[in-house]
Amino acid sequence: MLRILSFCLVLFAALPARAEVDIQPVTSESGFKAWLVENHSIPFVALELRFKGGASLDQPGKEGATNLMVALLEEGAGDMDARAFARASEELATSFGFDQSDDAVSVSARFLTENSDKAVALLRAALTEPRFDPDAIERVRAQVISNIKSDLKNPRAIASRAFGEMVFGDHPYGRPESGTLESVAALSRDDLVAAHKGALAKDRVYVSAVGDIDAVELAALMDRLLGDLPETGAPLIGPANLNFPGGVKVVPFDTPQSVAIFAQQGIDREDPDFFPAFVLDLILGGGSFESRLMQEVREKRGLTYGVYSYLVDKDQAKLWMGSVASANDRVAQAVQVIRNEWARLAEQGVTQQELDDAKTYLTGSYPLHFDSNASIARIMVGMQMDDMPVDYIVTRNDKVEAVTLEDVNRVAKKLLDPEHLTFVVVGQPEGLPVSQ
Repeated sequence: MLRILSFCLVLFAALPARAEVDIQPVTSESGFKAWLVENHSIPFVALELRFKGGASLDQPGKEGATNLMVALLEEGAGDMDARAFARASEELATSFGFDQSDDAVSVSARFLTENSDKAVALLRAALTEPRFDPDAIERVRAQVISNIKSDLKNPRAIASRAFGEMVFGDHPYGRPESGTLESVAALSRDDLVAAHKGALAKDRVYVSAVGDIDAVELAALMDRLLGDLPETGAPLIGPANLNFPGGVKVVPFDTPQSVAIFAQQGIDREDPDFFPAFVLDLILGGGSFESRLMQEVREKRGLTYGVYSYLVDKDQAKLWMGSVASANDRVAQAVQVIRNEWARLAEQGVTQQELDDAKTYLTGSYPLHFDSNASIARIMVGMQMDDMPVDYIVTRNDKVEAVTLEDVNRVAKKLLDPEHLTFVVVGQPEGLPVSQ
């Protein structure tokens, strides 16, 4: 059976890229909603669930509770301990994935059509009847603590934590998702039960499915899978008050290469100027070797192997972020070049050629995201969480193409904010005093 599942995964990964998919909204008898794309060419289903909330629901002093709880969901459920659960999943050739972020708990399931009922029953047990056995808790807790200890020696993880504390302050976004050594060590089984009830509830679930399943079958599946969850979960968090003081904060750390994270205020995806900003970000530093930052910081000066910018759309915070790593004796120059390019782009804008190249790249690469049923399912559930229309996949490239040079340059002047562009640098950077 495992060979059959592997074959299906490979075959689906080889499907032609496509950006036009036929999405059917589905509502179950109990009121659960989902988006479905039917594909009956292979007897295989990709199912995605998202529960809004995630690690941001952790209570003060209980940081890491959601992370530890999610890691334990397939460590025993119902009358099955961890080994029995793993054995049942293997026998069904079923794959489950559980993860969490600040804003969501993610659940992925991949199963053969012939095993659908048993696979859904197994997933239902994990979601509604997790055991949280003492031995499993201690084993997974030890793994989490080991990861936290490793992060305490990782310059990028240190930078991320310092950045979160400075920018988000006391807001839940400012706390580490995995918790601290102290908070994770103190978590009890009751804390995990509370985190489970708070995070996995009917009032915050989003569902998508792609594959060998129709609307009637998906509606019945949702009622079986989710019907026994709590009606409501823990209250969702409110907006973050972002702190971008500008300048550079240095966190001393003994390493030959400094790591920097930089950011300013971002833009909401629902803002009319989002697509001009999206195109502008690609020109500035959005992952292409032709971006301004890559050309100026890497190609012309050799200050880094890579420098990137990206828009971040958290539920309660919008940021325009970036990152770079450079040798201690060169990172100050890298920071200054990034600042200069931020200001130059705000003042002078972009050229028509840069805009045309960015639009060609964005529209041409978009279909490549739809290279498997699992990818389509992930994209659809994310669209639902972001409250996008069901036809977004079809209209997205039109929105990119509609961006004009006037739009991009107007948004550059409006949004790029060199004065408040804030850097957190971890290392022993020369020329960047710790007191800055």
